[in-house]
Amino acid sequence: MKENLIFDVGLHKGEDSEFYLKKGFNVVAIEALPHLCSFARTRLKRYIDSGQLTILNVAIADKTGPITFYMNNKESMWGTTSPEWVKRNARFGADSSEIKVGGILFNSILDKFGVPYYLKIDIEGADLLCLKALRDVQSKPKYVSIESTKTSWNDLRAEFSLFEALGYSRFKLVQQADVERQTCPFPAKEGLYIDHRFEADSSGLFGEEAPGNWVSKKEALKMYRRIFLGYKLFGDAGSLVKFKPHLRKLPFSEDLAKAMLFPSLSNPLFPGWFDTHATY
Repeated sequence: MKENLIFDVGLHKGEDSEFYLKKGFNVVAIEALPHLCSFARTRLKRYIDSGQLTILNVAIADKTGPITFYMNNKESMWGTTSPEWVKRNARFGADSSEIKVGGILFNSILDKFGVPYYLKIDIEGADLLCLKALRDVQSKPKYVSIESTKTSWNDLRAEFSLFEALGYSRFKLVQQADVERQTCPFPAKEGLYIDHRFEADSSGLFGEEAPGNWVSKKEALKMYRRIFLGYKLFGDAGSLVKFKPHLRKLPFSEDLAKAMLFPSLSNPLFPGWFDTHATY
C-alpha cells in the first residue's frame, strides 16, 4: 500500500481530487466522460504539471476495450455503464445518450499504480467491480468508500459480505446530502490541514476525518435497517414520497422523523443517499 496515494474513481469535475491534492496526496483519478476529463485537466492543471495528479479517461468495466457508456443528458454525475441505472434515471426525467468509451479492468490500474491508501469509488452502479478486484491483491487500501445501494436489502448485505471477505471490519455510514456542511478538523487526522468548503456532489471527508464513529458490520446493518425504512417511506420511489411537501408543513414533522428514523440528519424527511466507508 502506498500511504500517500489516493484513487478517485469517479472524478466527475474534480471536486474530490482537488481536496485530496490540497491535503498533499498524490491522486490517480478515473473518469469515463471525455468532456469532464477536459474540464478537470484545466481546473487541476498545476497538479498535473507537477506530477501529483494523473487522470485516466476510461470506464471501469468487466472487460478491456470499447464499451457502451450512458451519458446522462440532465445530471452529469449520473453517467453509468448500467442499463438498470439508465432506467432509474429515466424515471426521474433524466434521459441518457449512448457513447463508446474505453473500458478497463480495475486490476490493471492496481497493477500499474499500486494499492492506494484510500480508494474512493462512486461510479453509478459499478462500484463493486473495484471492490472485487481487491481480492486479487495482497495488501488492501486502509480506507475504502462506496455509494451503497438504496434499492435492495440483499444487495446491501452483499456489499458488507464483500467488505468482510476483504478484511474490512469497521464502518461509517455518511449521509451525502450533508457533505456541504462538513468542516475539516484541526489538527488534521489525514494529510495536511486545509480550510476547505465542500462543493455539491463532493464525497467529503475520508478516513479518520469522516464524520461519525466506526461501528461493526452488525451495527452498520442495524443502522441501515432504519435508513432503508426511510427509503421505503420517503425515498425516490417511497410510498409516502408524494406527501413530503405536505408533511413538511406540519410543525412536528421534522422532530418526528428525527426521533423515528434519522436523529442525526438535517433533513430527515429526505433520506438522500449514503456512502459506506470501511477500514480494517
